[in-house]
Amino acid sequence: MSVPQPPEPIPGARLLFSLDPAVSHLNHGSFGAVPIGVQRAQQRLRDEMEANPLRFFTQGLVDRIAHSRRHLAGFLGADPDGSALVGNTTTGVAVVLQSLGLRPGDEVLSTDHGYGAVSLAIQRECRRTGAVSRVLPVPLAATDEQVVQIVSAGLRPGRTRLLVVDQLTSATAKLLPVAAIVGVAHEHDVPVLVDAAHAPGMLPTPVDSIGADFWAGNLHKWGYAPRGTALLAVAAPWRDRIEPLVVSWEQDTGYPARIEWQATLDYTPWLAAPAGLFTLRSLGVDRVREHNAALAAYGQRVVGDGLGVPPAQLPDPGGPGVALRLIPLPAGIATTIDAARALQTQIGARLAAEVAVMSWNGQGWLRLTGQVYNTAAEYERLAVRLPALLAQR
Repeated sequence: MSVPQPPEPIPGARLLFSLDPAVSHLNHGSFGAVPIGVQRAQQRLRDEMEANPLRFFTQGLVDRIAHSRRHLAGFLGADPDGSALVGNTTTGVAVVLQSLGLRPGDEVLSTDHGYGAVSLAIQRECRRTGAVSRVLPVPLAATDEQVVQIVSAGLRPGRTRLLVVDQLTSATAKLLPVAAIVGVAHEHDVPVLVDAAHAPGMLPTPVDSIGADFWAGNLHKWGYAPRGTALLAVAAPWRDRIEPLVVSWEQDTGYPARIEWQATLDYTPWLAAPAGLFTLRSLGVDRVREHNAALAAYGQRVVGDGLGVPPAQLPDPGGPGVALRLIPLPAGIATTIDAARALQTQIGARLAAEVAVMSWNGQGWLRLTGQVYNTAAEYERLAVRLPALLAQR
């Protein structure tokens, strides 16, 4: 089977970023990259804030935050009145967990594809409240129907107080059928929290169409927003129960202002976030999505070939628009989190390539992303150089 051709580069897109040209940045999924125009928009806001801090924080800032939230929620297909800006998806998850009022005997159900920090948050809240965390194993190659069946069989009506499921998994780059999962969970009266950290900007699914009770996604990954920008969407029946992690002066205003207002927080990422969406729209939202997904698929095949991985053993993310791809590493390499982190650092230092190395179920994985600033040559260069580095290990 021949390697697919890479997509045509989007003219001028690479020049929109201030990334070090001596490094191949193949891990956009971890921290994103902020376009230069968005950096400048945020800096102008910082300058405004520092020119007169009292005026900036006390004259209209709450309304400016709400205006930015409405813009971002509209792009994502979420109800602006049911959405709140938060620092990141993990923060949104923590807000939901501590608002549930878990008790001894309750359980929080998740899958073994969950993001590590989210899993830690679940475990901490369960320790604090006496609830139980239960994790469902889901095979990497499971079909959508099989995933729904596994989740449905794992629900315990009357005991499962929350189901946490990823829209696009971080560790395994797997697109899950969240709308179908939500439907099954609701049949059993189990509320659902969707971890959509990678969805905004990459996936076209409107938030409201998923039907989740809670949905949290980052705009600083694929939405070109400054880091520290995420949206928490909450279904109407739950909004009055959502409490902030820290109480501040908008507490009596209710949701969402009580979540968003944290006094001297730096709000410039949120205020500059619409500039990120402007950049995305200027390039063409569908065009960027198609380009990034095709480039990631090309990189997966090229690097997979370099490592001697047959195409049939390259995981399919389950969706044509997914710009994250996974490649299995040779047996015995990166089988633990610490080993994966060490290898990731070594690849960055010795090969001048920033990638994600994951350890999932005792197997090491290389996760690559595609973004408008990447070129086919970067994946081809990694495919040539990586096997020798791994052989030394």
